[in-house]
Amino acid sequence: MKLLHASLCLISLLLILPSIFAASSKDFDFFYFVQQWPGSYCDTEKSCCFPTSGKPAADFGIHGLWPNYEDGTYPSNCDDTKPFDSSSISDLISSMEKSWPTLACPSGSGEDFWEHEWEKHGTCSESVIDQHEYFQTALNLKQKTDLLGALTKAGINPDGKSYSIESIRDAIKESTGFTPWIQCNTDGSGNSQLYQVYLCVDQSGSGLIECPVFPHGKCGADLEFPTF
Repeated sequence: MKLLHASLCLISLLLILPSIFAASSKDFDFFYFVQQWPGSYCDTEKSCCFPTSGKPAADFGIHGLWPNYEDGTYPSNCDDTKPFDSSSISDLISSMEKSWPTLACPSGSGEDFWEHEWEKHGTCSESVIDQHEYFQTALNLKQKTDLLGALTKAGINPDGKSYSIESIRDAIKESTGFTPWIQCNTDGSGNSQLYQVYLCVDQSGSGLIECPVFPHGKCGADLEFPTF
């Protein structure tokens, strides 16, 4: 009888294991890598505050690296046992101050911003990358994509003029090889402006892919590209 019971337990375990592995392999399907233009963040009724390290460079800054599902939903706050630990990314801080600056008020060092991004989004990628790798991956992707370089090469400059959203999209696709999703916001006068650029990254975080799904929202045909 004991032998039969043990056999049944083993069979049950073997039946359960594939579903466990399947669930862990579907923690998420891909990443959104999101960068924002600081001029558009600041040029709103809400305005902005520069970080304590000083005014950021006039370049796209990282907003986040967000695990997503192919059905358009996303996981969040996946592991409260792994809080943000600035000591684990001490070697990245100077790069993050430049490439991932906070513009929220009141002025801060950026750690509150990074903590939010790690705890809401980064903890949901732990099956693939740890905390240090999460931030390093985002920094690498920013350097790899060089959005401002792609746009200026196409004659699209942060000069306060308007450009067609099609030309913005085409310039980024020409440079990166992949189709971006463009998010706009409005300035203090209600004019639509280029705000954020979404690109999609494979589940390992190693390379860009075509987006399985785009976020909801739509911009007008022309967008201002404000100065900063």
